[in-house]
Amino acid sequence: MVKRVFLFLAVNLLVMFTISIVLSVLGVGRYMTANGIDYTQLAAFCLVWGMGGSFISLLLSKVMAKWTMGVQIIDENTRDPVERELLQTVHDYARKAGITGMPEVGIYPSAEINAFATGPTKNSSLVALSAGLLRTMGRSERNGVISHEIAHIANGDMVTLTLIQGVVNAFAMFLARALAWAISSQMRRDDDRSSGFLNFALVMVFQMVFTLLGSMVVAWFSRWREYRADAGGAEIGGKADMIRGLERLRGLVERSDDGRAPAMAAMKISSKGAGFMALLSTHPPLEDRIAALRNS
Repeated sequence: MVKRVFLFLAVNLLVMFTISIVLSVLGVGRYMTANGIDYTQLAAFCLVWGMGGSFISLLLSKVMAKWTMGVQIIDENTRDPVERELLQTVHDYARKAGITGMPEVGIYPSAEINAFATGPTKNSSLVALSAGLLRTMGRSERNGVISHEIAHIANGDMVTLTLIQGVVNAFAMFLARALAWAISSQMRRDDDRSSGFLNFALVMVFQMVFTLLGSMVVAWFSRWREYRADAGGAEIGGKADMIRGLERLRGLVERSDDGRAPAMAAMKISSKGAGFMALLSTHPPLEDRIAALRNS
């Protein structure tokens, strides 16, 4: 989990640094005036770039998942009995959930016991299961996992998570620039060049801090949507299979998380975190999810 947080922050800092350089060169972001910041223009600027980055990620989500996770899409004409069963189950559950565009179904080569769903819309989605999950889970347990992922698609969780992440990005950009300008303007001297560098450095630091804090909000929503997807999966594929799948995961998932593609963690059926890191965990404890299902 520490590695994932570090990679997230490092990538975010690199992306924001690159965006700031490009915008500066192109002369974009005219929110600075002779009297200071025009907060209306700054808010519009941050909203466009914050939401824009999230929606670009959403549009590329299937392509990036296939590339980073090595997902091999199952051919609809496959003769492999396991692959045909997976295709049939995913498509049957998708129809039951009211999805008209059938999801792509894939397998990714990993020893971890996990699965995920992603895609820009309900009718352009992907359900992927790990090779480790297929080797260790029985049919009813797999069906519970699949129904959970179909519930994510039917609930539109990918789009909703993108909207929340975009708002968080916009707030992080806005607050970072407003605070950086307030501090650098108080410390400004005759050397405008050094003042400009100080402002840029403060923007980078504040943006990293506010992004980390905002990630806790995103993680909280992600944990809530897992309970919702569990309930939806129980309706689609049956509560018994949903509970069996989660119970099997509880006994297996802790031992085999390969840590690839940390950005995909929120899309998978399970992740782990303890102590302070639990605030950044995208999933509730499996014990709590099983208890919630049994009490529903």
